[in-house]
Amino acid sequence: MNQEIKQLYARIELLEKENKASAEIIRDLSPSQCMFTQSKDGILIFDHNDKIVDANPAFCESIKMDKSAMIGQYLSNIVPINKHFKPGKQREILKHKDNVRGILSIHIGKKTKDFHFTTSILDKSGLYMCTLRDITSKRLLEKKVKKNEELYTDLFIEALDGIIFWRGSGEILNANEAACRIFECTHDELLHKRLDDFVYEKNERYHRILKELFAKGGIRDELVFLMPNGQIKSLEFTVKLNSVEGYHMTIFRNVSERHRMEKELRESELKFRRIFEGALEGIFLWNDHYQIVDINQSGQKMLQMSKDELIGVSLHSILNDCNITDDELKQQINSIQNDGHSGGSLSITLKTGRKKHFEFSNKLNVFSNLSMTTFKDITEKLEMEEQLRKSDTLNVIGELAAGIAHEIRNPMTALKGFIQLLEDSIEEDHTMYFNVITTELSRIDSIITEFLILAKPQAVKFLEKDLAQIMKETVDLLSAQAVLHNVQFRTYYEKNLPLVFCESNQMKKVFINIIKNAIEVMPKGGYITISLQNTRDNKLHISIRDEGSGIPGHKIKKLGEPFYTTKERGTGLGLMVTYKIIEEHNGTIEVESKLGAGTVFHIYLPYIKKAGKQ
Repeated sequence: MNQEIKQLYARIELLEKENKASAEIIRDLSPSQCMFTQSKDGILIFDHNDKIVDANPAFCESIKMDKSAMIGQYLSNIVPINKHFKPGKQREILKHKDNVRGILSIHIGKKTKDFHFTTSILDKSGLYMCTLRDITSKRLLEKKVKKNEELYTDLFIEALDGIIFWRGSGEILNANEAACRIFECTHDELLHKRLDDFVYEKNERYHRILKELFAKGGIRDELVFLMPNGQIKSLEFTVKLNSVEGYHMTIFRNVSERHRMEKELRESELKFRRIFEGALEGIFLWNDHYQIVDINQSGQKMLQMSKDELIGVSLHSILNDCNITDDELKQQINSIQNDGHSGGSLSITLKTGRKKHFEFSNKLNVFSNLSMTTFKDITEKLEMEEQLRKSDTLNVIGELAAGIAHEIRNPMTALKGFIQLLEDSIEEDHTMYFNVITTELSRIDSIITEFLILAKPQAVKFLEKDLAQIMKETVDLLSAQAVLHNVQFRTYYEKNLPLVFCESNQMKKVFINIIKNAIEVMPKGGYITISLQNTRDNKLHISIRDEGSGIPGHKIKKLGEPFYTTKERGTGLGLMVTYKIIEEHNGTIEVESKLGAGTVFHIYLPYIKKAGKQ
């Protein structure tokens, strides 16, 4: 760059010398001499009104105008409007001086050229002679020099990166301020050093870089440098051999801070990854488009889905699959966008058909434009709370039953006895009334019996029994009632089912309660489908499906509670006893129902009784 500037200055100096010599020659010549026509510089003759009376061929050629068209023109016709003051100013100066010099712009078509002019009085006639030399190229060169000087200042002196020029031996010749700051030296201190004085370790890698540099003529790499004050810095550098006037140039950039930040970032990411993968709660990250970009191991286990199945999936589709309404979804999104966080709970039906309940929390823009959702499985917690609530209710009912069941049964026995005595002496017209009274008394006695079952465990003995056989006997027992209601049974019993530790009469009572309810919810008839099959987790699965009107979701949760029933004349004690018996057999009951499509009771019983009273 310095060489180019020097060359431009030399060209300008040559042009100035030529211009000065030509001006001196023209000044000594009279207009009548041949030099007027042969001069390479333009010559104009004009009067005191600035009217052109003569022009030499050089000037006519320079402005692309015939002499005939030139004669009679005024200077104002060929000079830009903003320069019209110059001819008048010339005349004023010539009153006191022999000549006047300056720069004059002249129109050449739609363009303008700059001329260096020298004007003097030609003779007593009042004519003026003006010699003009085209300096447009010179002016352009000057502008280019100025531009290159500014560029040099921007690129070298004011550059943010350190720049050093050095000889082949490594001796530093020049350096900018940024280089002085990087190497913790003054400019004079740097000029007395060699580049390799700062290299921290001249190892095999250093020599390989040197070899590659001189082989290719340039290189970009990174090394560790030791500063005079003891600092150690990682510097990224770009070297270009023979860059300027045979000297070599190296550009340095301090990347120590970047390395430190990268190290901290890697450590931070490692910590986050360990926490992310080791967390007991499920965690997944999602982007601005609500797409999942990562999920931890706990989350995959809870959802029973792999990372490949979840990454790229939209949260909208997941929430829609969870029966979240559009209004609830909009509310969650608005809460996240307005407050930066949201939370709640939802239920998900997994691919296995198992329904899970989760608590979740959303946090917007945790890092790198990613948001985070944490969730935990609260299914067991809710089930335990539900069981505890039902257990507490059963305890209360049991205490009440123990206190009143026997007190009610004693007068009931007396009533039944006297009713039977009176029945023989009553006229036949009233026989129907006695039948109703007897039936209702039997119903009351049945309710009292169920109360007593709740009051204290019965003396039962658990034995290995074939549940399929127990179910067959129950179906046979209820076949007559089913026929009266136009109901038919469909049974599917898996072969070679394992035996289950149970009390056969209690299990039969469970099946009777559920099947009787199924018959009663189908007043127009239909099918009851009963199946028994083995499961992979060492349990027997008994399902009893009806084709009734179904049970609303909010009512399913209350099934088994004391005195809760969906029937007009029901007491709710039948299902409550059913739940209690299955609980004592270490089993579980799940109810699946859809309005208009019927209800299914799923009973799961373990093969071997783990706990129970003898």
